[in-house]
Amino acid sequence: MKKILCLAFLVFLGRLNANNTDVHHLNGTIVDENNSPIENVGVYNKNTGDYSYSNASGNFVLNNISVNDVINFHILGFETKEMIVKEDQLDSTITVTLKESALSLDQVVLVSKINALSSIVNVDVKVSPIKSTQEILRKVPGLIIGQHAGGGKAEQIFLRGFDIDHGTDITINVDGLPVNLVSHAHGQGYADLHFVIPETIGNLDFGKGPYYADKGNFNTAGYVDLSLKKAIDNNLLSVEVGQFDTFRTVGLLKVLDEEKSSAYVATELVLTDGVFESPQNFNRFNIFGRYNYRASANEELTLTASHFQSKWDASGQIPQRAVDQGLISRFGAIDDTEGGNTSRSNLLVNHSKQLNENSFIKTKAYISKYDFELYSNFTFFLVDPVNGDQIRQREDRTIIGAETAYSYSFDHLNNDASFKYKAGIGFRYDDVNEVELSRTSNRINTLSRLSLGNVDEVNAYAFIDGTYKRGKWTLIPGLRIDYFKFDFENLLSPTRDNRSEDDFFISPKFNAIYAASDNVQLFAKAGVGFHSNDARVVTANTGEETLPGAFGADLGAILKPIDKLVINTALWGLYLQQEFVYVGDEAVVEPSGKTRRLGVDLGLRYQLNDWLFLYGDINYAFARSTEEPDGQDFIPLAPDLTSSGGLSIKDLGKFSGGINYRYIKDRPANEDNSIVAEGYFVTDLNLNYNFANNWTFGLIIENLLDTEWNETQFATETRLFNEPEAVEEITFTPGTPFSARLKLSVSF
Repeated sequence: MKKILCLAFLVFLGRLNANNTDVHHLNGTIVDENNSPIENVGVYNKNTGDYSYSNASGNFVLNNISVNDVINFHILGFETKEMIVKEDQLDSTITVTLKESALSLDQVVLVSKINALSSIVNVDVKVSPIKSTQEILRKVPGLIIGQHAGGGKAEQIFLRGFDIDHGTDITINVDGLPVNLVSHAHGQGYADLHFVIPETIGNLDFGKGPYYADKGNFNTAGYVDLSLKKAIDNNLLSVEVGQFDTFRTVGLLKVLDEEKSSAYVATELVLTDGVFESPQNFNRFNIFGRYNYRASANEELTLTASHFQSKWDASGQIPQRAVDQGLISRFGAIDDTEGGNTSRSNLLVNHSKQLNENSFIKTKAYISKYDFELYSNFTFFLVDPVNGDQIRQREDRTIIGAETAYSYSFDHLNNDASFKYKAGIGFRYDDVNEVELSRTSNRINTLSRLSLGNVDEVNAYAFIDGTYKRGKWTLIPGLRIDYFKFDFENLLSPTRDNRSEDDFFISPKFNAIYAASDNVQLFAKAGVGFHSNDARVVTANTGEETLPGAFGADLGAILKPIDKLVINTALWGLYLQQEFVYVGDEAVVEPSGKTRRLGVDLGLRYQLNDWLFLYGDINYAFARSTEEPDGQDFIPLAPDLTSSGGLSIKDLGKFSGGINYRYIKDRPANEDNSIVAEGYFVTDLNLNYNFANNWTFGLIIENLLDTEWNETQFATETRLFNEPEAVEEITFTPGTPFSARLKLSVSF
């Protein structure tokens, strides 16, 4: 099947014909009022349905142009502009200047963009203040997150019927820097976003399913890409204080603001003891710097450096029976010596250049230094009734990688069609030293080492996709090839034990979009993705798949029945060759069997007026193992029904803010559904008052209704001290009760 798709793709490329000179085109550069290029501006021909988007240099090419065609230029945050093509503009280059304006759904045009929903959701991002990096993930429709280690660990993620753990089935990037960590000490694909300062986030891009050729490892349930601001308009100082000895301060400061160059630095400090009876002593520090240089209208260079470090204590997951018997409260602990520390330093280079009116090249290179140490106790006294079952997971990692992508647009094709392609190559190398799993006590004494070794993992890849546009149809075939080399050196072996494995994975993709009008988009998607397995599993020759595949399909629509209302819906299915399942008594995630998921997504965004914005999403998934009998085929912690939504107020006089909710239904915690993880409905509130032009006073309330809820839950076999028998039941981390913070910020 893969060979047939590859052959069809090559034949498709071969049919291109650039000899029809009767078809005209329009070249241009789109800038703001400061003459700075604007990226991702939609350029739409209302007469023919043809479309294009500006690149990082603000350049665009629009084919199949005739005199009197009406061209629409649209992007969030700028006034939509229309122009009527004149004869002297045919086959010429123009400059289009857009004026900034308040965000509005009027600025959304549903042309044939592969992920048009991302543009719509960016309205949510921009009209509602982002309070944390966790919250930016919640903006992705259907994505739910939970924290269960005092704020120091990466969040647990749920999406499309997956308990993704910390990132096994979703790929996350920040300006091209990969966040997921392969063969991680705590969990495969571990994705810790806490090195991102929320106030530096500019845009959110996401896609569900394995349909994107430029997305590789972990892109099964979907991907999330964050873009950070290249420059800031104003300096910012902000201070937050709140309950539970919570303190947060943020600073953004311009250090360079010239015609071709700009630079700024940002810092963040967070301190809190948390809601637990044993103080978390949590602290996190971030520093971020970015330099942007625009050599010309056609070339841009961005240098980014950041450092993040965090330390915390944790009360861990507690068994329900300990609370029911009055041994501890919901915010107590069986073992309050859990916790950890982590840090990450990043250096990222992004470069883009418009080579000519048809071709564009974009390159990135990065290096990260990462340290991680985590102490947990999931089973208490099940394994060691004297010292307890505390474990330590630790690693020291260096990541090096680079990618170059080249795109080319064909000006003229027969039958008034257009075509462009993008091809890229890249690599990523993870050097992970002393990946450790040990039994410890009191975070001081090492009782025994269960695993210790060095991992070297290389991923080299290439991809190509094409966008063929004819009439109202857009066809986007794609192909990706990944090569992996896994090495593991076992440091506990009395003799040298260094094992290696390698493997290839070929991922065909295909997207079809029918833009019935600028207010209706119908789409169909199909593709193959994968997630890699841990190098320690692969090299142990367990017989499990090295690169288990995911086979998916979507069928859906995005509708804009009136100017300020957008509705999206999709039917989807996803089949995995291998699932990952949490094993409570070993505190590890193990590969399991094959699974199937079917689901439906439904969402809406409605701008009631200039200052009031409503959004909501509801997502259903049916997730089952395909290798187990009925009644024994539930996938632990896989959610079947989730929902999120809210109301946002923007610039209502001097006020802004919003109220939002998130909901997850009861779900099975084990394979036969005999243990149930309870669902929850939690509401948050934020209000801001602007005064003296540049000062803002804010109120942030988490869990407005003071709901008693469990943020994360697992079915785990545990034994308490001196308890005669082990018990399998829910262990949980309680969700935050009513919690308020005050915020004061000034921009200058």
